[in-house]
Amino acid sequence: MHQLLYKLFEKRGIKDSTELDSEEKSQFDTWDKILSKEQLSIEDIKNFCQSQIEVITGKWQDLSVEQAKKSEMIPYFVVYRTLLAAIDSPQESRRALEIQLNQLTQ
Repeated sequence: MHQLLYKLFEKRGIKDSTELDSEEKSQFDTWDKILSKEQLSIEDIKNFCQSQIEVITGKWQDLSVEQAKKSEMIPYFVVYRTLLAAIDSPQESRRALEIQLNQLTQ
């Protein structure tokens, strides 16, 4: 585990990752993967954005979270979704062009 995560665990009084719930464990695993690489790939960024979207969605489904807190998450959700769309847009454009060209050649 990365040294910064050890520091965070120490600050929060956490001995190891077994003390975390599944959502927190997933978040820390993602952070550890990111911190352990010299340079992030586009796939790493996509995975991070997707995991953040899943965390936000989980909190929206949690009835114990106040509505005001849920509303505060909307901008983050939009940013992560926009980043994913921007990353995937060349692939989507290519698929659309392939469909169009296939239709023109039939």
